[in-house]
Amino acid sequence: MTKFGEIISINKPVLIDFYADWSELEPSLDTLRDVAAALGDKAKVIKIDIKKNEILAEALRVKGNPTFMIYKNGEMKWRQTGEQDANTLIGLVQQYV
Repeated sequence: MTKFGEIISINKPVLIDFYADWSELEPSLDTLRDVAAALGDKAKVIKIDIKKNEILAEALRVKGNPTFMIYKNGEMKWRQTGEQDANTLIGLVQQYV
């Protein structure tokens, strides 16, 4: 939890993908690579395994897979559960750059 607080407190947008390994399809991995490549160092993109971080997922009330969140300066700016395409995510993150 402390490390999560440090990650989201930076002065650039942080896109987080809460996912579960048991999902048979993991299309969000390629999507996140595209997002990270497009944004470069303007934003941070991370994946968090729900099963390995149950306390955090529960604290943030993550119920669906995947759940995306954007934080900046420690504040949640956007949240959505369900698949998102790279262009949508890039556009959303760029609003907070």
